Amino acid sequence: MNLTVSRRTVGLLLGACAVLGAQAPAFAQDTQAAQATQAAKDAQNAWPERAIKLVVPFPPGGGTDLVARAMGQALSERLGQPIVIDNKPGAATIIGTDAVAKAAPDGYTLLLSGSTSYSVNPALRAKLPYDPVRDLAPIAIVARTPLVLVVGKGTPFHSVAELVAAAKARPKSIRYATFGSGSGPHLAGELLALAAGIQLQDIPYKGSSQGSMAVIGGEIEVGIDTVAAVAPHVRSGKLRALGIVGATRSSMLPEVRTLAEQGLPDATFDAWYGFAAPARTPAPVVDKLAHAVTATMGNAALQAQLRAQGMEPVAIGAAAFRAQMEGEISRYRALAHRAGIAAE
Repeated sequence: MNLTVSRRTVGLLLGACAVLGAQAPAFAQDTQAAQATQAAKDAQNAWPERAIKLVVPFPPGGGTDLVARAMGQALSERLGQPIVIDNKPGAATIIGTDAVAKAAPDGYTLLLSGSTSYSVNPALRAKLPYDPVRDLAPIAIVARTPLVLVVGKGTPFHSVAELVAAAKARPKSIRYATFGSGSGPHLAGELLALAAGIQLQDIPYKGSSQGSMAVIGGEIEVGIDTVAAVAPHVRSGKLRALGIVGATRSSMLPEVRTLAEQGLPDATFDAWYGFAAPARTPAPVVDKLAHAVTATMGNAALQAQLRAQGMEPVAIGAAAFRAQMEGEISRYRALAHRAGIAAE
């Protein structure tokens, strides 16, 4: 057997070995990347494997907290993992919302908050530590809380038209209760004034109870508050409901027409509650969440529980959620500029 090997052959063999040696690290890196990608996919497919934290940027006991606890229990049963409510109140929901915006985007930290977090704060505050459009992934809007326009029984107003006529005759003579500059009632009152071409005088109070008592006692003429807060006073005859400020009537006061039904569609103001995750949460996880939330909202017992609290259950998906959030930010920002509203 001829064992003679030419220099050319040896050179080719050595070159091939060099190429293979150079390719080995790259091959290993590609393998590691593929393994990491597969591991991420496996984790997404297995989600959820542990408890999910649901951040509520309000104290326990309020409307948002009630929605979170009702939804949390129902979602836990559907997802097979505990939903742990984490109340993080403070700074007009900014503390809790920012915590979620900066959390790991793995589906194990979620936000349940009202429109204050998603559209009101971004519209009225020049500096926020988060941007809801950039830093949050909308999942679903699950409930609305209609606001209602009420007057004291001692006032001469029995319709929105009568109230508007009086306000036109005497600009800024009619006062309405708010929870402070930039609060929901304040924005709703300014939208009403803009839509009707009138001027109203906002009077800040510390909350629903003080504002309602001021209207009932004749200290001021008008209140704008949640249906749940004022419905007992309307039923007792202490307050007179003139119109629902939201887009639809309330099941708690079904006989009261919306402002849109009374010729003022631009006065509509909706307070609502929505689920969101940190931005960059994997799409499969967001899709699972959206499906679970939507399916949960079909639960008749849950719907009844929400309606008993003066809320209207809905199931509005991520795309419509984002569109509503962005539309409201623009609308409220323009309103704040026109009316000189600055959030406290």
